[in-house]
Amino acid sequence: MKRTIIRHGIAVPSGAEGIADDDRPLTNKGRRRFQEVARGLAEICARPDVLLTSPLPRAAEPAEIAAAAWGDVTPISELALAQGSIDQILALLAKQAPDQHVAIVGHEPTVSALLARLLGSGAGKRFAFRKGGVAHLDVPGTLSEGGQLEWFTRPRILRALG
Repeated sequence: MKRTIIRHGIAVPSGAEGIADDDRPLTNKGRRRFQEVARGLAEICARPDVLLTSPLPRAAEPAEIAAAAWGDVTPISELALAQGSIDQILALLAKQAPDQHVAIVGHEPTVSALLARLLGSGAGKRFAFRKGGVAHLDVPGTLSEGGQLEWFTRPRILRALG
């Protein structure tokens, strides 16, 4: 099974006056850059069968942008990607059909910890993502058996490809 993990783009800073943390959207720059990231991502990564996203605007908007770049996929909002533990996210992923390519859009530090866990690292380990960064894995067995990193790329590389 293929798994693609995407960190959301540049958002309005935490603590911005008049905007609750959970309501922070992408900035204009973040939106523009993520559109370029999504075009590059669509060039090197096949369209997923399932696209799961945190419901928070700074992740939901990039999920919509990525869905448009891939075509023929609709983001599905999952609260676990905003507020869940790594175990809850792994349980969510385990519910997906084993032959499906599943992409997720989420937040730091969760996406880093999830990637580390899927690669066999213990709890508390992280694999740092830049905003708009993407990792792609092959998980041949169960999620608990871990997977193999096929590629991990910075957003500027995806923007260059797009």
